Amino acid sequence: MVKIGDISLGQFPLLLAPMEDVSDPPFRALCKEQGCDMVYTEFISVEGLIRNADKSIQKLDISDEERPVGIQIFGSDEQSMVQAAEIIERTKPEVLDINYGCPVKKVVCKMAGAGILQDINRMVSLTKAVVNATSLPVTVKTRLGWDDNTKNIVEVAERLQDIGIQALSIHGRTRKQMYTGEADWSLIAKVKENPRMHIPIFGNGDIDSPQKAKLYKERYGVDGIMIGRASIGNPWIFREMKQFLDFGTIAEPPTLDERISAVLQHLHRSIIWKGQKIAINEMRRHYTNYFRGFREVKQFRSLLVNALSYQEVEDITATMREYYSNEPLLV
Repeated sequence: MVKIGDISLGQFPLLLAPMEDVSDPPFRALCKEQGCDMVYTEFISVEGLIRNADKSIQKLDISDEERPVGIQIFGSDEQSMVQAAEIIERTKPEVLDINYGCPVKKVVCKMAGAGILQDINRMVSLTKAVVNATSLPVTVKTRLGWDDNTKNIVEVAERLQDIGIQALSIHGRTRKQMYTGEADWSLIAKVKENPRMHIPIFGNGDIDSPQKAKLYKERYGVDGIMIGRASIGNPWIFREMKQFLDFGTIAEPPTLDERISAVLQHLHRSIIWKGQKIAINEMRRHYTNYFRGFREVKQFRSLLVNALSYQEVEDITATMREYYSNEPLLV
């Protein structure tokens, strides 16, 4: 049984990675319904949080249906990190997660996210301050290192464990790689194999199919897998992976009705949470994956990304139902 503190996550948990403008409450709920064992919020700026910025405060919203949930923060100032931890504790998530992996320039240039991989002593100091400031289990998500010359994740993992983190998620790339090239899970395996390590180690990067999830579980020995980009517009990836991991069988792909229902549920919840204009705009990134593989789907995808209201999306998907009828849908 894999546990973060007192939180039981099953034998081999599948986690939803924190993704900006993706892993919001509507999408997290869908992933939980499809078998995700734990979800993480979009990452939250500690500076925005302590200054009561609307966008940062809104990201603290969590619901019972998505628990267990980890709230993820990023920052580089120790006092701000401590203040943010105190604010988050009042929200009562299951976990407080620190982002040391985001490679985006505007985050890195402030020595936050993956930027702190250039100063491991500072990373350890910041983490210790957060651990000491909260009763919540503190976890970390990071990368192998800053570049090919600083892949020191084995040492970093030991040092973070020694100051009290209770789980570590590792993306198998350096900051310099961004999201290019292939994720190197061999170093993630070395962290897991280190006899000094006793906290759960979760692997992240390039897991986009049930078969790959099983292969990497067996090859690298991690305690669980964190799924990111492969889940966008595809919350069913969690149930598909669960079935293959547990029984070795391929799950039936979601039907057209399931896909349309998920789209409408996702959009409806988003409109309630953030308003129609923002919800409609952000939903556009999901349509390609929600309807991937459908015959002649381009015409409908074009209509969906240009829709301006929930009613328009509902009308377009109704037309899709009629167009495809009951014929085989996937190429």
